Amino acid sequence: MPTRRTLLGALAVLPQAAQAAWPERPIRVIVPFAAGGNTDVMARTVLAAMGETLGRSFVVENRAGGAGSLGADLAARAAPDGYTLLAGSGGSLTANPVLQANLSYDPLRDFAPIGLLARVPNVLILAPRMTQKSWPELLAAAKAAPGSLNIASPAIGTTGHFALELLNHATGAGLVHVPYRGGGSLVADLLAGNFDGAILELSTALPLHQEGKARILAVAAEARVPQMPEVPTFIEGGVPGFTSTSFTALLGPARLPAEIVAALREAAVQALATSAVAQRLVSLGATPATPAETTPAGLTAYLVAELARYRQAALLAGLRPQ
Repeated sequence: MPTRRTLLGALAVLPQAAQAAWPERPIRVIVPFAAGGNTDVMARTVLAAMGETLGRSFVVENRAGGAGSLGADLAARAAPDGYTLLAGSGGSLTANPVLQANLSYDPLRDFAPIGLLARVPNVLILAPRMTQKSWPELLAAAKAAPGSLNIASPAIGTTGHFALELLNHATGAGLVHVPYRGGGSLVADLLAGNFDGAILELSTALPLHQEGKARILAVAAEARVPQMPEVPTFIEGGVPGFTSTSFTALLGPARLPAEIVAALREAAVQALATSAVAQRLVSLGATPATPAETTPAGLTAYLVAELARYRQAALLAGLRPQ
């Protein structure tokens, strides 16, 4: 496994001013959301291990605002010297470009992709009063009484909302969207039975499922997840290719030197390969990224696909940039 010396050996080709430097001081990583959220916790988990490899600490700076656009803009405008990075996610990199007019940055043009770190699938969870035991059973009930089932998401324009629009499009389910302003009140109302179900990130829904408070019917992933191997995917339930995930990724400003990108990528791969990091991410409901995904090309391909998916879902939902 690469050591700090081999990881940094590639940096010898940098100009002399940078060669003796990077990393000579802590590296700032902007998380464009408040502390304690999924992006923040997952990023800190991986960055701590990366810091051990590179011999320098990563200092997380939470800069919330504009649904992630404030912090992303700061990272995009930072000097491309390897000392300011972005812990990006769906809000800042794939939702905002679709939903926000006159966004000050382009997710593909203004960042140097380093790699995907982790993904969290969305799931469909039912209120306790609901009797359906599978997604096909719920779909049959929805089609028997169009517009009768109400499914919540944390907010308009979230991965849960877009997943619902795409699910309706793929199946003709006619599920009615109920938008909230965050997950806290949504979970309370779900348990109270104020609507029929919700599409939430696995990290939010998993404790409810494990404690028997509510039942997850299906997971929007390519394969069943280790946190609940008994729950089938939507694909198994008859919706070909249906996936929906949130994610955490590492990026730098555009024109970040390739040697620094390579060193950061290798440190991330090494961090994700450690059992402590992998187990922590799994406990959060996440799936650690594979080495193939933790590459600039892998992250770029992922962002391109997610942007296309978000644009399709926004069109279906009648959402226009504002």
